[in-house]
Amino acid sequence: MQYSREVEEMVCVAKGPRHDPAPIPEEGKWVCAKLITDISGFTHGIGWCAPQQGACKLTLNVKRGVIQEALVETIGCSGMTHSAAMAAEILPHKTILEALNTDLVCDAINTAMRELFLQIVYGRTQSAFSDDGLTIGAGLEDLGKGLRSQVGTMYGTARKGVRYLEMAEGYVTRLALDKDNQVIGYEFLSLGKMTDFVKKGLTPNEAWEKAIGHYGRFEKEQGAVKYIDPRKE
Repeated sequence: MQYSREVEEMVCVAKGPRHDPAPIPEEGKWVCAKLITDISGFTHGIGWCAPQQGACKLTLNVKRGVIQEALVETIGCSGMTHSAAMAAEILPHKTILEALNTDLVCDAINTAMRELFLQIVYGRTQSAFSDDGLTIGAGLEDLGKGLRSQVGTMYGTARKGVRYLEMAEGYVTRLALDKDNQVIGYEFLSLGKMTDFVKKGLTPNEAWEKAIGHYGRFEKEQGAVKYIDPRKE
């Protein structure tokens, strides 16, 4: 290490107080983090790309500075799904500092990594006060049944009104309208369940019937007068 002549000629002044970093809550403990290996936590964050045409929800489970689990969910950009596939392979085994400085292919995923890094190193995590944190695999609890992301897709126009296209329960197949043409219920197909039924040997038609559900006042005796396909009608 080199010092300038001005520094070399200065009088040495002793340092008094230690001024340690402020302790942060981590998995049921208070930690004065000085090294990356001092950092643990489970948390989520959202990132977006520069043109803001897509977004990423990133979930990380960090133990002693190393990412042990990563869940990457994307929406709005077709190319981002391929970037997410790469990011899910890249992130585990890396320290959070390595991950912060790794190109995760997509701006939205990189931004999500930045936001999560800030949450984790400041102790603002989902597991801040959970003894020993959350188990590896906790990230999957964010997904719906059939291990599919919970997605909501709605569309509306001033002239034709609203269309429900996808709910947390699944793909919306029909909307129920009352006598005033207002939405009072909907029918949905749980794609995750249907796929599982087909894998177990049911025919596609049988799987479809078992994976169909309804919400709201969908039946005619409940006030439904008309049913429409939200994508066609």
